[in-house]
Amino acid sequence: QVQLVESGGGLVQAGDSLRLSCAASGRTRSSYAMGWFRQAPGKEREFVAIISRMGSSTRYADSVKGRFTISRDNAKNTVYLQMNSLKPEDTAVYYCAASLLTMMVSDFNSWGQGTQVSVSS
Repeated sequence: QVQLVESGGGLVQAGDSLRLSCAASGRTRSSYAMGWFRQAPGKEREFVAIISRMGSSTRYADSVKGRFTISRDNAKNTVYLQMNSLKPEDTAVYYCAASLLTMMVSDFNSWGQGTQVSVSS
């Protein structure tokens, strides 16, 4: 299995930017799609962004379109989430996940431990 470790979270003010990183280790020879998800207190985990194995295709939740950008550097086995114009409603624990199959949400079955993003008004 692939081990995933998120980093880059923190406490920022509304309008600020953050870049999250997700480093993959372990069995990384096979290609995989990567995604970012988030979970706020008392809410279900929700999809944020997904990037294909080679980085040529991306998908975003409507709530983050135009503000967040997902990218990857396969040479470093790392996926990024650039978050601009952050809003208080972006406050959540952000998780990265990997899929060896398709880009369907149900296929993302390898998860990191999460990194906290807090956005104040």
